[in-house]
Amino acid sequence: MIITEKLRLRAGLAWALVALAILLPLALAATSPLLAWRGPAYIIAGLAGVVAMAMLLLQPLFALGWLPGLAGRRGRRVHRWTGAALVTAVIIHVAGLWLTSPPDVIDALLFASPTPFSAWGVIAMWAVFATAVLAALRRRLRPRWWRRLHTALAVVIAAGSVVHALLIEGTMETVSKAVLCALVVAATLWVAADPGDRAGRNRAQSGG
Repeated sequence: MIITEKLRLRAGLAWALVALAILLPLALAATSPLLAWRGPAYIIAGLAGVVAMAMLLLQPLFALGWLPGLAGRRGRRVHRWTGAALVTAVIIHVAGLWLTSPPDVIDALLFASPTPFSAWGVIAMWAVFATAVLAALRRRLRPRWWRRLHTALAVVIAAGSVVHALLIEGTMETVSKAVLCALVVAATLWVAADPGDRAGRNRAQSGG
């Protein structure tokens, strides 16, 4: 009984810390005074960007089953669902900005924007879309090559998104944003360090 209670406590603490890392930046962004005079499209676009950053933290945790209750196949299944949600969040983010200012979005897509953060966001966006295509082609590729490509794209997505977020002085609160970005980088690099062996160990442990 004591061991079970300790495991439950650790599981609850792990989920609480992840929830805090995600929900605090989102809550602070949603209540930012910089949104006072902004239209609905801009607000939704901005919050979709924050949600996308949060999903970048969850993705490696789900893929490798680090969160209690989501080990093995279940974690990888949720990883795929979250990947689809990430693509949706990115589309909403870009679409909202397009409705707010089409010329700015066009300049960003053409890498002609005067704001440095735009280029990093576009690079991350295309890497997200490329990952979605790669996921659809998974059965046609060798597992080892698929994992390597997937991991490489994940690193590009994380790096581009983090630099994009850190360069923007906007609705996200500075400290909570920096912590979230640091966690995204740490989780992504931990997966990238040894993706094949860890994936194999997780499949063995889950019987998959």
